Amino acid sequence: MHILSSKIWFPPIEEALEDGLLAIGGDLSTERLILAYQKGIFPWFDGETPLWWSPDPRFVLFPEQLVISKSMHQIIKKNLFEYKTNTSFSEVIKQCKHQPRIGQDGTWITEAVEFAYNELHQKGIALSAEAWHNNELVGGLYGIKMGRLFFGESMFSKVSNASKFAFIKLVNQLKLEGIVLIDCQVYTPHLESLGAIMISRTDFKKYLEEYG
Repeated sequence: MHILSSKIWFPPIEEALEDGLLAIGGDLSTERLILAYQKGIFPWFDGETPLWWSPDPRFVLFPEQLVISKSMHQIIKKNLFEYKTNTSFSEVIKQCKHQPRIGQDGTWITEAVEFAYNELHQKGIALSAEAWHNNELVGGLYGIKMGRLFFGESMFSKVSNASKFAFIKLVNQLKLEGIVLIDCQVYTPHLESLGAIMISRTDFKKYLEEYG
């Protein structure tokens, strides 16, 4: 495992430990974050210290393989939620920060993370997908769009199915925009039910090189 300093660089992702941990330290400057995503690396914090990860295998979703359940089809048909993008990015990340997580005492979204991704949003790199109900933001997610790839970061839901609705709508939007792969980072049953699968780090790297 590598210790990062103020210099903007990352070791080859093949040098990651078995659990995917590649490096520790550094900062969350826009330049470093962009380089990280270009190389297939994402930050995940332990306290205030940045940890940089590139797991193998990688959990991804190909937009054309999106699975929409019968119950979600009914929810979409009933227009229970209104879909918007980028109208409340800062609120989406704030809600993700405070979303309770099963098996977790706190959140990896520190104030530094919140500030850094808001900066990326202002530069047009980070975006939010939002579910609204009665003029209230009730669910959503945010991530990074780079080339023909989208890197999902975190989601939240105040009411049942709101984040799933926003995710489905976003995937369909990204498909129309020519996105070929959505990075889900690590396995969750929630995203598996929507069609996400595991691919090797080697294959993931090929997508980065061709479409990033």
